[in-house]
Amino acid sequence: MSTPWPPERRWTGLAVDLGSARTRVWALGGGMVLDVPTVTFPDAGPDRGPRTLHPFRRHAVDVAGTARMLDRLLRHGPPRLGRPLVVLTTPVLDGVPCRAAARAAVEVLRPRAVLTVPTARAVALAAREDLSRPLLVVDAGARFTETVLLVDGVVTDAQRVALGACGLDDDPASARLVDAVAAMVATVVDGDRTTAEPPAAARGVLLAGGGAVRPGFVRRLARLLDVPVKVVPAPDTAAVRGAAELLGSARRHPSSTGDVPAPVPE
Repeated sequence: MSTPWPPERRWTGLAVDLGSARTRVWALGGGMVLDVPTVTFPDAGPDRGPRTLHPFRRHAVDVAGTARMLDRLLRHGPPRLGRPLVVLTTPVLDGVPCRAAARAAVEVLRPRAVLTVPTARAVALAAREDLSRPLLVVDAGARFTETVLLVDGVVTDAQRVALGACGLDDDPASARLVDAVAAMVATVVDGDRTTAEPPAAARGVLLAGGGAVRPGFVRRLARLLDVPVKVVPAPDTAAVRGAAELLGSARRHPSSTGDVPAPVPE
């Protein structure tokens, strides 16, 4: 999906969700401008046809390939709009090298700055959840699923399993993922030794990602966990929409609007 870029020129921003299966970009004032497969097409040489490469994988980011993909898809946006602020979602357990590689890739957009937000926090923001209370977030992506505990909006624990929505077309695969999520939730809750444990468990689970659009998976998970399972509206795009919420907050900040109060004379 691609739509015209917004006419905003004074202040620009992009929310970017680089997934192993799909890449989504939300423009400040323009909504979703990109929702496409995460692939790139380098030259294959004279003797072979074009290859399709997947440049963004968990724990392995092809910086050049990801940058080439973003440049190909967005090259007509940033030059006209100026240097945007970029808010980039990052899975909790990808680690510092992977986050640094993702940040390096989005430099092709010539951003004025790049801010990162944990995907779980972005999901919670998209759902308008109360982050003053402990929250369990399950992000069932295409190939990986993360379970994260947020306390005061900060990640305090996380688990990951190499199973995702791509394998939910049959009952055995769905059952395996449900069992894996239940085990991760138990590990996160049992491992938490703060006062957050009972409220987080009682509040239930906030579910996002491609797995959340599979009703059978959601029902099985709710039965096994025996706690409420709340599906985020439009769960497959929740992360990029949550990052867009942060863009809106940044735009309203006095440092961006120019409405910085004058210092009070001593």
